Amino acid sequence: MAEMQIGLIGLGTMGAMLAMNIADHGFSVAVYNRTISKTDAFIKDAGTLALKLKACKDLTALVAAIERPRNIILMVPAGEAVDQQIAQLLPLLEPDDMIIDAGNANFHDTQRRAADMQKAGRPYLGIGVSGGAEGARFGPSIMGGGNKKDWDRVAHILSAISAKYDGIPCATWMGDGGAGHFVKTVHNGIEYADMQLIAESYGVMRDGMGMDAAACGAVFDGWNQGLLKSYLIEISARVSQATDPKTGRPVLDIILDRAGQKGTGRWTVIESQMLGSPVPVIEAAVGARNMSAERDLRLAGAAVFDVPERAISTDELTHDDLEQALIAGKIMCYAQGFELLAKAGNNYGWTLPMPEIAEVWREGCIIRSAMLNDMSAALRQDPKRNLVLAPLFQNLVAANLPGLRKTTLAAQRACLPVPALSAALAYFDTLTTERTTANMLQAQRDYFGAHSFERIDAEGAHHGPWHGQHLNG
Repeated sequence: MAEMQIGLIGLGTMGAMLAMNIADHGFSVAVYNRTISKTDAFIKDAGTLALKLKACKDLTALVAAIERPRNIILMVPAGEAVDQQIAQLLPLLEPDDMIIDAGNANFHDTQRRAADMQKAGRPYLGIGVSGGAEGARFGPSIMGGGNKKDWDRVAHILSAISAKYDGIPCATWMGDGGAGHFVKTVHNGIEYADMQLIAESYGVMRDGMGMDAAACGAVFDGWNQGLLKSYLIEISARVSQATDPKTGRPVLDIILDRAGQKGTGRWTVIESQMLGSPVPVIEAAVGARNMSAERDLRLAGAAVFDVPERAISTDELTHDDLEQALIAGKIMCYAQGFELLAKAGNNYGWTLPMPEIAEVWREGCIIRSAMLNDMSAALRQDPKRNLVLAPLFQNLVAANLPGLRKTTLAAQRACLPVPALSAALAYFDTLTTERTTANMLQAQRDYFGAHSFERIDAEGAHHGPWHGQHLNG
């Protein structure tokens, strides 16, 4: 009997938590996983929520269990697995039944799938879901993409299960096609950068100031009471103060310094290059993760070169300076992310709701931060203006830039790598340079490739006096 309000395929960690969240909000869910034992275990562990869940042994049973028109969420690994699942599901569905891909899909895949579904006259959504397992279970940030009427069809469910900020759901329609997954990609790129900025400040405290993990955690705790108040600063304090039960040592001290990644940060950097929208802080963060993976190379480098003692005196740099550096770096990072979103919106024909994007990120997602309220306000004033140039952030940058400059200089003198902080400073210095050195680049390009250049005193394309001479010599 078709009685369940929605279906969900894929009971991995995120899928299982999302299904529990949906049931917890009073909606009945038919669930299916290709490994039947996982479905059985999920129902067994659901407790009283099992009354709102229906385990299905195959896709035919899942489809039969859902009321028409059907809405089915896919929580399967991104890539080919999604295409395979759609291919298996489509023959069982009616034209009005909707597939909702809530995985970490590459937005190009979502664009393709949405276009294919549109040609077939079938509804399709690609939604970004952020917040990890805890967010999926108790309230994620949800970024919707697809046809607006299709989003409206399930918005009551997605809004109900989303995180809330002052009672406002952190779930919004972003635009057609892959818009939702693109916004999620940029979210993850900002996440990479935010995490790297924090990690670099920890490195300055640990290696430059000689502080132990617990002391670093106490500093993070203090920062979490001010402008830097955010989920990532909060958990940085917690992990810094945690003790390994096996050795009694700080957990941070026993973790191998080799970071993993699932590719979304890299996607952000690739798209920024394709769109000509620089995101140097995010690029530095992705590069730093890649360098961390080259551990054998780093060990070889440390053995070959005689690096001076990595020490920073408290006279040279204070915790307040470091806090300022993080505030300024964070503003640069988010400004770059929102610039990329604006460029993508223009390129792909999405009317991305810039203020609402900042608001959706205020709760439920990894980059939730106290600053996002002010960012939303600045974007409401002028969604096309770079955040660094918004009046409120002009003042914040001016007040905190000295700490960013002091931190990067002190770290470089002490041979401490701070690629993301350095990229943030370089971004600001370039942003505020009236005449850059790109005139030299244009001269070089014209010399070796006759690419021409613009003049400051005349319109049109021009060549230098060397034009043609070097080609003959």
